[in-house]
Parts: sequence; C-alpha cells; structure tokens
Amino acid sequence: MKAPPLSERIRASIEARILSGEWPPGHPVPGEAELAAQYGCARMTANKALSALAHAGLVERRRRAGTFVARPRSQSMVLEIADLAAEVTARGDAYAWRLTSRTQARSDALGSLGDVLEIEGVHLANGVPLAFERRLVKLAEVPAIAAADLAQVAPGTWLLAHAPWTEAENRISAQAAPSEVAKALGLPKASPCLTVERRTWRGDAPVTLVRQYYVAGAWEFVARFGAKG
Repeated sequence: MKAPPLSERIRASIEARILSGEWPPGHPVPGEAELAAQYGCARMTANKALSALAHAGLVERRRRAGTFVARPRSQSMVLEIADLAAEVTARGDAYAWRLTSRTQARSDALGSLGDVLEIEGVHLANGVPLAFERRLVKLAEVPAIAAADLAQVAPGTWLLAHAPWTEAENRISAQAAPSEVAKALGLPKASPCLTVERRTWRGDAPVTLVRQYYVAGAWEFVARFGAKG
C-alpha cells in the first residue's frame, strides 16, 4: 500500500498531539521553517500540512505571531459520536465486527467528486447481528484509512481514534430494511429498522457519510440535557 504524502504525515503527527491533549489550546505549533528542518522537506510541504490543520479548525495561524493550537469555538455542541464497540461492551455484551465489503472508487456522494473508500459490514452483540453499516470515507481527508485493517477494527472505532472532525449531523428514522440489509441481519424482507445516517466534516471538507440499520428493539439512543439559562 502506498504511503500517504509527507504533508499528510506531518499533519497527522500534529493532530495526534492536539487530540491527545499533549498540546493544549494556545500551545505554539512549529512553523514552516522548523517543520521543514525536522522532516527534511520543502517549506511548501510544511505549509500544506499547517494549512490543512487550520482549515480543520485545529490550529490558528497568526500573522507575525506564529501558529497555535486553536481554542474551542463553542461549548454549546452536545452531539457526541459514540464508539458502538465500546457501548456494546459497556452493557456487558460481547462485541464483534464482520467486514463484508471494502471497495475504493470515484464518487460525488460526499459533496464533490473524489476517491472514497466504501465499507460495509455487520456489528454483532453476543454473536447476534445488531446493526448493518454502510460507510463512505473521503480519502483526501483520511488517507491513512486506505492501509487500515478494517477486518479487525470497525471503521467507526478506527475513525474516532485517527480522524478528527469539527461538525456532524445525525438523522434518525424508522425504515423498512432493504433486501441486502435484511439478509445481512438475518431478518425477513422489509423488516422495520432504526436507521441512523451521520455526516461529519473537518472544517468545510466532508469526511464521512455512514448509514446504520439497527434491528428493531435491539438498541436505543438516549440524550440527556438541561434547560438553557
């Protein structure tokens, strides 16, 4: 598998320090000249990495002052993208993931034409199908996923650990399972399912689009919140 470009590796290294908390908000980030010297690359390569981080809202580039880890823009967002594997395990069940399909293609399903990785598979709890998942990931934003072993780790789990996002949208509905979904879940055709469609973005760039079909009655979503003011 071809290694990602150096600019992507620089970006991923800085992202990891930010997401782990090693570099808190306001922490200075090495500039173009320092990164170029550290990685033995052109300043243009370092600039590309820093620009991508700024576009994602992870760093702020201040003229004549330098680059710093960005402070949270808002504390009002209550959406949380949970790790299904961790949630199944937390309720005392044995979790498993079964990858059924993995393909790479050109698609405009994420808003603009580009290379995407399409992943399909089934989440299981105690050996019983819980949810079918179909996920698209934009490779320009998450190139490292092309080399990930998604047969061993569910894509959602992998993405939460490796791909930061700044905005997300959830749509939850009740739908009849398409024939291929019903077959994967071991259900009769057109069985009702709880369907969750989620999109994520990094800055203005789309990162993922996932649709999950949960067996009716097998799962629930709970949000707890208080009155404003």
